[in-house]
Amino acid sequence: MADGKTPFSRRSLLFAGGAAAAGLTTGGLSWALRTGDGEQDDDAPLPAGEFDMRTGSQLLAPAPLFNTTGPQSFAFDDTNGQIYVLQTVQDDIRLDDEEEPVDSADRKSSGDMCLTRLSSSGKTLGHMYLRGFGHGISCGVEPTGQHTYIWVEGRAEAMRGYGRTVVRVPFKDGSVLDSSDDSVHHFDPVPGSTDVCPALDLPGERVLVSHEEEGVHRFSVYGMADFLAGRFDAAQVIKAGVRVKQEEWFQGCALYGDYVYVLTGGPYTGDKGDNPRKSGGNTYVSAIDVRTGKAQGRHHVTVARDLVYREPEGIAVSMAGGRPALTIGFSVKTKDRRELALYRFTA
Repeated sequence: MADGKTPFSRRSLLFAGGAAAAGLTTGGLSWALRTGDGEQDDDAPLPAGEFDMRTGSQLLAPAPLFNTTGPQSFAFDDTNGQIYVLQTVQDDIRLDDEEEPVDSADRKSSGDMCLTRLSSSGKTLGHMYLRGFGHGISCGVEPTGQHTYIWVEGRAEAMRGYGRTVVRVPFKDGSVLDSSDDSVHHFDPVPGSTDVCPALDLPGERVLVSHEEEGVHRFSVYGMADFLAGRFDAAQVIKAGVRVKQEEWFQGCALYGDYVYVLTGGPYTGDKGDNPRKSGGNTYVSAIDVRTGKAQGRHHVTVARDLVYREPEGIAVSMAGGRPALTIGFSVKTKDRRELALYRFTA
């Protein structure tokens, strides 16, 4: 969600760098954004044989979440046909162990989030609160036997509210969990990094970690078994530089096959603004080859252009029915709240 107060992670990215094992960066990467350096290709096709971004279908009609705030990210539990959605905590909520209500600004700066569990049709099936964890730009869901584990950032940075570690916690309906609780195990693959957020590639048994290290945005890929065992030798690291473009923010990432998919964009503005409805919006999905670190296309997503309010919020891969689908979330405004709409793009 746009807030105008945050660093690179809510602005556009111009990636330049490369990928290599164990953090050794090589090569060059040209990221297709319009910049002050001139016009670049803003609608290069994504990799052949991957997801067809030219047409999309609605997977979920606008659905309310447990809190009234907008969605930040989502992930699928394909085993149980459910969707988990992160959002910041709404204004003036008082949780059971709190003495008084807390306003939304304090919730954001503290990294307090609400997690909603939805059915595939958008019915609310449960929720939990995660205090001090982060902002929720991306997340992962891991169904394991009778439990469902949520992968999310942890140890939110004071006053900024963005996570610095990765955590894996079981979903417990109706509970309130603090990042500082003794039961929460923190994974710190890149000590000292900020703006940390994870995503999962369950078919490939991999963990994707987006993070900023020494002022540079990176995507690191780990084997899940190694990650859980605390072995943080990344299989690939994509090093990225940042080029600011005010109206287009980083809205999430996903890993599938040989590519990291990056979602950027912002909400519609008025006709005289930077992102009017008539433009089709400024939502883009870009692909990066994790083997080489090279950009492999950037697609302008114009699906659902008639939504009254249309802010991209989250990207994830669903494997329902055994067929992969890259899915984009949009935050939609109603009179009293924000809702989540999902659109899928198949291979």
